[in-house]
Amino acid sequence: MSRWLSVIPLVVLALLAALFVGWSLRRDPVYRPDALVGQPIPETVLPRLVPDAPADAPPEVLDLKTAGLGKPMILNVFASWCAPCRVEHPRLLELQAQGIHVVGVAYKDDPAATRAFLEELGDPYALVLVDRDGRAGLDLGISGVPETYAVDAQGIIVAKHAGSLLTDAEVERLTSALR
Repeated sequence: MSRWLSVIPLVVLALLAALFVGWSLRRDPVYRPDALVGQPIPETVLPRLVPDAPADAPPEVLDLKTAGLGKPMILNVFASWCAPCRVEHPRLLELQAQGIHVVGVAYKDDPAATRAFLEELGDPYALVLVDRDGRAGLDLGISGVPETYAVDAQGIIVAKHAGSLLTDAEVERLTSALR
């Protein structure tokens, strides 16, 4: 009799494993990197990076929605510690040279490191917001940095690019989505 009692936990574990396998086979495992396309940009409030601000100065805060100042923008999530961000940085400088409003979000980065990064490579951003704790990254649903969004004048995300290879075709796709 005690031998049968020792088999019961194994049977329960086997049933739970079968339930788990059945549940996971019915789930849609596809990662949707553009889930927010067509949706309003989150209204996450972040402090603005001010290049020459004293350490004790109160930060100016803006939300992502008003960062575009009512005009189309490219929103780029980047970090100074991100090697792919260095690779795509010249493309962002080109966008700025074309007169496109580019807004940066420094993701999980120290403001001093962000300033040094922008001084070294050039600053393509009309303004930079600091996301020290990653809150905006969560709201935007990023999977890593860099990620770039095209946001229209009404604050709707119209296109997204994830990854470091911001090719001519990707730049064209993002900027044409703004028109």
